[in-house]
Amino acid sequence: MKVNIYTDGGSRGNPGISGYGVVVADAFGKTIHQEAKFLGIKTNNEAEYIGFIAALNWLKNHHSQLKIDSIDFFSDSQLIIRQIKGQYKVKAKNLLPLFNSAKSLIVQIDLPIQFQDIRRHHNQLADTLANQAMDDHS
Repeated sequence: MKVNIYTDGGSRGNPGISGYGVVVADAFGKTIHQEAKFLGIKTNNEAEYIGFIAALNWLKNHHSQLKIDSIDFFSDSQLIIRQIKGQYKVKAKNLLPLFNSAKSLIVQIDLPIQFQDIRRHHNQLADTLANQAMDDHS
């Protein structure tokens, strides 16, 4: 089964109150998993990475039982997608451990994953979930 994963993270204040949203949909667009989490005080990029890692952890824990064999991963964080693809270096010291965690999970999952940055309006549900997580704890 092919899945599409959408992640978003946000921060109000940068650093400030932050949260993330994750949506996993099947190839037909049916949502099979979604989550939102409040993160406390983080930067926007930290929140984006933590959401990205949460999605990878979900994938690691569920890909076998759901027989997932192909993943398209979408985020409106151009920075994270380009760092994961090796197009940008990770210069911020606070992001390096998060980047390393993400790369380690990708290796552990060991499935074909395509990473693509998208415009925010194509990532609405994940964005809404991230905002709900922040709203619920403001």
